Amino acid sequence: MSAKKDPKKLTEAERQERDADRRERLVTSQQGPKVLTLNLKEPDIFAAQRLNRESLDHCVKCTICETQCPVAAVTPLFSGPKYVGPQAERFRHGESVDHSLDYCSSCGICTLSCPQGVQIAELNSMARAVMKADHMPIRDFLIGETVLMGKAMTPIAPIANAALNNKPIRIVMEKMIGVHRNAPMPTAQSQSFVSWAKRHQPAKPATRGPVVFFHGCAGGYFEVQTSIHTVEVLEHLGYEVIIPTQGCCGLAQQSNGLFTQARKTVRKLCDQLRAAGKDLTIISSSGSCTGMLKHEAHEIMGVDDPALIDVGSRIRETSEFLMELEDEGTLPHTFQRVDMTVPYHAPCQLKGQGMGMPAIRLLELIPGLKVVESGQACCGIAGTYGLKKEKYDVAQAVGQALFDMVVDTNPDLAVCDTETCRWQISKSTGVPTVHPISLVHRAYGLDK
Repeated sequence: MSAKKDPKKLTEAERQERDADRRERLVTSQQGPKVLTLNLKEPDIFAAQRLNRESLDHCVKCTICETQCPVAAVTPLFSGPKYVGPQAERFRHGESVDHSLDYCSSCGICTLSCPQGVQIAELNSMARAVMKADHMPIRDFLIGETVLMGKAMTPIAPIANAALNNKPIRIVMEKMIGVHRNAPMPTAQSQSFVSWAKRHQPAKPATRGPVVFFHGCAGGYFEVQTSIHTVEVLEHLGYEVIIPTQGCCGLAQQSNGLFTQARKTVRKLCDQLRAAGKDLTIISSSGSCTGMLKHEAHEIMGVDDPALIDVGSRIRETSEFLMELEDEGTLPHTFQRVDMTVPYHAPCQLKGQGMGMPAIRLLELIPGLKVVESGQACCGIAGTYGLKKEKYDVAQAVGQALFDMVVDTNPDLAVCDTETCRWQISKSTGVPTVHPISLVHRAYGLDK
């Protein structure tokens, strides 16, 4: 079509031509590999889009989401969740109308706070995928390849860490790739979790039966100690821990708008986890990846796959699982005393799963341990959002109140459930930050 016309005045032939043109533009990336980002021909993507769009008419313009948005509170670059979400969606018709949408961090706080149940964050994520379809930055491809990064960095861990802490190299990275020079980076480990698991022997025979452990990309290569602590606690409780071959959940790809890659990735992972055993509980200390499997892959990317539904119904974040045992009366209270006050921050991804804050209840079972909840909405990192040079300052401003709270509460240790949030807190405060399972591991006397 050579000129735009009022959509209401288009003939059927003109509508078909317009839709065909949109499909072609939506599935082609002019930078990097050819990418199917949001293909309207895929029925489950179409279904998810329709489901999320149906919720927008429930918006009553109360602006509660605007008052809760951590990004809109610190920068005028973002118009706010109501404006780029349900309000803009009414005018999109498959095309972008407000490019400030790219400053949405996808924290999901708007959806959580909406009293009408509008899927604001989900609408924004789908709209951003469309907006970026024909100009996807190379950086956004690269930072989604978490397994590749882990495999590349582990054999040369000391060199990789030295490079990522070298200021001139980071300046070059910022200029060439677009990752901010001061953004937090993962710390490469000299052995992967899988390497450890191959040599590991349980300290005692299993008495409760098997569970499946999903370690995630970060838990496999960068947060190896967290994964080890999780397995050792589960074995201490009497479980046989099955660790199947597994890949990435696709969350980093999804959050950057690479829907087709992410959908393939999450489907493959579900098949791998299901191969470990039917009806077994799946446990993960990667809270973000758990959220991807529980609801994000379905609600944002439209993955309507029985394998995903099965895995999503069986997976539990580690603290969530341990508190289920506590509620059943089967969690041993053989904790050693830990006299300490620690700040705790519940990540956005965890809140989005509707489980409350099980880590606080769990840690408060440990004698002598006092937990102070941060009271802050977001640390700013939002997965890969805070890594990007154009968003780094926004992310730091979002997290500043949290950083101050952490330092004031305990300058020696903080607690948080997800990897990138821990890296953000540690980098911005200098305070070592651990998963709750590490304190449980210590309290059970497993630190040796």
